[in-house]
Amino acid sequence: MNTQKTTPAQAQDLQQAGALIIDIRQPDEFRREHLPGAISFPLADLLAGKNLNIDASVQHVIFHCQSGMRTEQNSEALTRAAEPASALILEGGLNNWKRAQLPTVQDKRQPRPLMQQVQIVAGSLILLGQILGFTLHPGFFLLATFVGAGLLFAGLSGWCGMALLLAKMPWNKP
Repeated sequence: MNTQKTTPAQAQDLQQAGALIIDIRQPDEFRREHLPGAISFPLADLLAGKNLNIDASVQHVIFHCQSGMRTEQNSEALTRAAEPASALILEGGLNNWKRAQLPTVQDKRQPRPLMQQVQIVAGSLILLGQILGFTLHPGFFLLATFVGAGLLFAGLSGWCGMALLLAKMPWNKP
């Protein structure tokens, strides 16, 4: 089953004609920036079998994520979720929408998405370990090793202690 793709300009036209735009990214990503009129419905909820409850008058449902990867990888599930409407995937996701210079709804007061926070903290700790290892004591190189091992474990297991810790920080409370 091959889900049809749509360009940002076509998606905008379809939305103005009544198409529904569904953002399948995580809620924290959606709160920070999303397409005008988009509805947040995280991919995890959709894959868990939660129903979109699409009005019968809707003919097209346009799914999008950040880059288009998540929607492409889950196109069959998205097609089933949109039925009886036709499912479309926004080519290149939010990134492509912005490249087309179409408007987005942004709230810079919202924290950066959690995975972006993990990348910032992990990168900072690795850089700090390298700088301190070269300038103060070689033992600081272990900091970079520890963070690298944590990232490797997170990638292999799907469990990220740093993400869980960051999620509990006050700035990440909705």
